[in-house]
Amino acid sequence: MPPAIDTSRPTDLLQGHDTKPEGSFLQRLPAETWPALLHAGLRGRIFARDELLPMGAEHRSVYIIWEGVVRQDRFPLGAGENIPSVTRFRGSGELVGEAALINRDATVQTRCLSRTVAIPCRAARFTALQTRHPDVQLALLRSLEDRNRSDELIYTMAIRPPVERVSRLLAHLADIAGVPDPRTAQTTVITGPSQKDIAVALQLAVSTTENAIRTLRYHGVIEARYRQFIVHDVDALRQFAAQA
Repeated sequence: MPPAIDTSRPTDLLQGHDTKPEGSFLQRLPAETWPALLHAGLRGRIFARDELLPMGAEHRSVYIIWEGVVRQDRFPLGAGENIPSVTRFRGSGELVGEAALINRDATVQTRCLSRTVAIPCRAARFTALQTRHPDVQLALLRSLEDRNRSDELIYTMAIRPPVERVSRLLAHLADIAGVPDPRTAQTTVITGPSQKDIAVALQLAVSTTENAIRTLRYHGVIEARYRQFIVHDVDALRQFAAQA
């Protein structure tokens, strides 16, 4: 497991921002800009599993995910019982809540699926930081474009076989939320998303998702536990997805 950090000390957040997943906001941010943002007063906060990140008109904040994974649900047809949603997973290095930068009432339900360290920033303050540090705006725009392309590949390929789609999403989760198991050289642990979360995100039946995971388990690629996936070989998982 990653070492615990003292979220009250910006010095504990100085190291490792550039090692966040490829294409994420923090990875896109220049090395000299991140310390300047921390010195401007950004601080981390720990959110418990199943806790919602405060968003919407009352809070109007963006969050930089330092560690952990969140599930975001949008309701394009309006909220209510049995109303379809659009579900995405966001992880380490990503900025979430960006809609608040352009729309005061914009909101998306963002639930922490694991213990999550996030860095909150009021939307107005983040806008001011973008003005003061143009590299921040450029990093955000580039990361959002990377995210859009990744989302298209992972979430919208409904014509592809379920095993391929599930494999691709699990490989993505390994990249953005996986933690190396210190007991082995190759095993990666993904904590938070459940099989039902996977099914909702890919708009698959739960039984279809379970069958895909069963196939991956049969081939020794993964193990599935309660709100946890053990990936024995991420490269093998990617190869399995490509060959499905």
